[in-house]
Amino acid sequence: MKKSTLLVSLLLGFAFPGCGQKAFDQQFRLLYRNTVPLILAKDLARDLQQNEGIVLLDTRSPAEFAVSHLPQARFIDYNSFAVEQLKDMAKKTPIVVYCSVGVRSERVGEKLQQAGFKNVRNLYGGIFEWKNKGFAVYHHQNVPTDSVHAYNRYWGQWLTKATKVYE
Repeated sequence: MKKSTLLVSLLLGFAFPGCGQKAFDQQFRLLYRNTVPLILAKDLARDLQQNEGIVLLDTRSPAEFAVSHLPQARFIDYNSFAVEQLKDMAKKTPIVVYCSVGVRSERVGEKLQQAGFKNVRNLYGGIFEWKNKGFAVYHHQNVPTDSVHAYNRYWGQWLTKATKVYE
């Protein structure tokens, strides 16, 4: 019974993507493994204003990062990430990982936790949700932009308040 409920929920999420935040939330409840604590965009924005010690790790591709990223984000490529890249970072450092919607970043967050990092969170909905909530993103020259790499046309449907870039 549980598998059939999951399948129906997943299909409804795909079939009705235009249903707004509720569909978005339902979609991501099904995609996340819930192994890395989530942080909402509004809470991250608040925390960034209050605490300069937070490290943002963008786990997308180089092309996605070049289009736009969160302020002060450090790029780490999901496809080639190794924990050794962060050997200069204390295990208690507050880290927020993100990608387009939070799936790739959750996998990186799991690797960080396994390596002993104690304060890792995953940005709920990724850069899409960050931008949809009205927060600023910056392109490769650290200038504000309205553009966000939409990953592909399917996932791009969840990006509603940005100029979508696909190349």
